Amino acid sequence: MAGSMSIAPWRDAESECDLLDPEQNYMPTINKSLLSVSQLCPPVEVGWGALASPASHLKNFSYQLSGVSLQVKQIEEQLTSLRTSLVCAFNQLLDLKDLNTGVHSTRLAEWALHVGGELGLSESDQSDLEVAALLHDIGKVGIPDAILNKPGKLSNEEYELMKKHPEFGWAVLHQVPGMERASLLILHHHERIDGKGYPAGLRGEEIPIGSRIVCAIDAFDAMVSNRPYRKGLPFEEAIRRLASDSGTQFDASVAKHFIPLARAEISAVFAAAGTSVSTVL
Repeated sequence: MAGSMSIAPWRDAESECDLLDPEQNYMPTINKSLLSVSQLCPPVEVGWGALASPASHLKNFSYQLSGVSLQVKQIEEQLTSLRTSLVCAFNQLLDLKDLNTGVHSTRLAEWALHVGGELGLSESDQSDLEVAALLHDIGKVGIPDAILNKPGKLSNEEYELMKKHPEFGWAVLHQVPGMERASLLILHHHERIDGKGYPAGLRGEEIPIGSRIVCAIDAFDAMVSNRPYRKGLPFEEAIRRLASDSGTQFDASVAKHFIPLARAEISAVFAAAGTSVSTVL
C-alpha cells in the first residue's frame, strides 16, 4: 500500500572556467549551481580569486553555508509545528467522532510515554510513540457508526471490517511527512506476541516496541471502560487478564512496567472511564 517515491534525475552542473592568463597572479573562477529544491538550497558560489586573499573567499563561503543552515533549521521548526498541529487536529476529529475515544487516546498517550521512558526509548522513539498512542484509533473514522456503537455482538462481517481500522489509520498517516514511523506503530498495535494478531500476524520482537506498548495499554483501558455492548471490568479482573496474557497477547516487559502505573492511578482511571473500582461483571 506504500506509495512510490519519485526521484528527480540528477543533472550535471554546468561550469565555466576562464583560461589561465600567465600574466596574472590568480586562479580561474569556477561557478557551480548546486542542486536546489525550491528556495531551500540556493545556488552556492565557490570562488577562488586572487591567490593573495583566499581567506576572504573562505569567509564568504562560510557565511553562505551559515545562511543555508539557518534556513534548514527554520524549516525543521516549521515542520515540527505543522506536525503538532496535525496531531491536535486529528485528535479533535476523534473527539467529534466519539468523545470517549478522544479522552481514551489522551490517557493512552500519557501512560505510553511513562512506560516508554522506563523501557529506555530514545527521544525520537518517544515522539513517535506519543503520536501513535494519541491517534491509534484514527482509522475508526472509516468504520460505520452502526458498527462502532452496536449494542450487541458484531457479526463476522462486521468484525472483519472493524479489524481494518489499523490499516485505515496507516493509510492516512503514512502520507504525512514526519509521521511515517508513527503510522507503522498504529498499523501493528493489534498484533500479538504469539503471532495471532492482525493485520500482519507478526510475533514477538517482529512487532515494533511502540506497537507493543500501545497494544497492552489500549487493551487494559478498553477492559475497564464502559462500552455500548458491555460494562467495564473490575480493576483487579482487568489486571489479572493483563498479567495472565503476558507472553501470549501482550509483551511481558510492557505489562511489568505498566501494571504498577495502573495501580497508582486507579481512581483517575476509573473516573475517566465512567465506571468504578467496585464495578462487577
